[in-house]
Amino acid sequence: MKLIEQQNLTPRQIVAELDKYIIGQKKAKRSVSIALRNRWRRLKSDPEIRDEIIPNNILMIGPTGVGKTEIARRLAKLAGAPFIKVEASKFTEVGYVGRDVESMIRDLTDIAINMVKLEMQERVKGKAAEIVEEKILDILIPPVRKKSPTSSTASNSGEVGFNPDKASDAELNERTRERFREKLKNGELEDREIEIEVDSSKTPMMQVFGPQGMEEMGVNLQDMLGNLTRGRKKTKRTVPISEAREILLEQEAEKLIDHEAAVQEALERVQNQGIVFIDEIDKVASDSSSSSKGSGEVSRQGVQRDLLPIVEGSTVNTKHGIVKTDHILFIGSGAFHVSKPSDLIPELQGRFPIRVELNSLSEEDFFKILTQPKNALTKQYQAMLESEGVEVNFTEDAILEIAKIAAEVNQQVENIGARRLHTILSSLLEELLFAVPDDIQAGEITIDREYVQKQLSDLAKDKDLSHYIL
Repeated sequence: MKLIEQQNLTPRQIVAELDKYIIGQKKAKRSVSIALRNRWRRLKSDPEIRDEIIPNNILMIGPTGVGKTEIARRLAKLAGAPFIKVEASKFTEVGYVGRDVESMIRDLTDIAINMVKLEMQERVKGKAAEIVEEKILDILIPPVRKKSPTSSTASNSGEVGFNPDKASDAELNERTRERFREKLKNGELEDREIEIEVDSSKTPMMQVFGPQGMEEMGVNLQDMLGNLTRGRKKTKRTVPISEAREILLEQEAEKLIDHEAAVQEALERVQNQGIVFIDEIDKVASDSSSSSKGSGEVSRQGVQRDLLPIVEGSTVNTKHGIVKTDHILFIGSGAFHVSKPSDLIPELQGRFPIRVELNSLSEEDFFKILTQPKNALTKQYQAMLESEGVEVNFTEDAILEIAKIAAEVNQQVENIGARRLHTILSSLLEELLFAVPDDIQAGEITIDREYVQKQLSDLAKDKDLSHYIL
């Protein structure tokens, strides 16, 4: 069984990696790091008991914008594992028109196959690059055709077709090709345009609507019709060599990989390393305080009953083969403002034994979010404006003021967590982003507390404006 190198990370190392992108939430990070390490431990354990070790699924409880999705996404990236985020509220129970819960496993399998194929293509890129180089040379300097036996054996008697200089044509052609090969390697011909053949991207599209169970048939029909036309339609395009190289490299790498092996590896990876993040799981929980027993509640409980066998461990038919869900890690997530985790049906509760509560973000947390992570919003805006030749610097006082305003607006309007920072920074920098590059071509700009107060204080104080703008 193939193991991924990244999975050798210890729980402490996993938490350290998550800390680079997510502020706080230590309890949640510890839980997911243990869950990830346990998967590696299971795969290294005695084969006799390996199949008996099931993952401890996690239920994350906390308001929006505190890092629930980001923790799961970063965890999957660390593990190199197939990952999919789905929303529980988008599913309907069997018998209703809509997506059935098994579709999440089918989608996860598609993601895994694309992931494995990309990895395989990366491994054969060296060989594919050599083939592409020869193809480009063939277009630039077509190889000399070999002479027919009759012409090659012609005598010196003045027979038609005889040319004593022909013997050196192949050598001349080869020398020319070598010169062009050097030019290609040195990047001297990148802008030169050539005509290449590319596979047509037009494939028949089919959408099947109807009772659940027809969805997979629709996917298979579409694939079948696609296979009938694949490889037949080619179109010619004139593109620069720099672009042609990328197109041809992708085509050649695709030809070199073993597609059957890719499917088998992907199925194995889904079954042993797949992660499914089920967001808004609280939306399918029945509110215990409500006395209403309408059809909506029946439908929500139906989704829970359909989720149960998938989370519990079952087999799902996909167009690539059967997938067993016994060892897929499921991470449930919800705010649980109206309902409680205990409002889920007991069987489903039992399948999420690890419960972690994520804290609401404070003013101090906002300051750290704006300064510490690798992908901090302030760094993103700095990078974008730097591309225009404008260097933007945020003073510490300015960031403290932004954090203060974010905390106040969350408290007064609606707590949307770190997502509030997106709206605040967008409003703060709107004037600057509009002025570059027409009014401001280059230079250094400092954002201080006075500027933040000038741009945002009135908005933050006016609750009506805050509702609409911030």
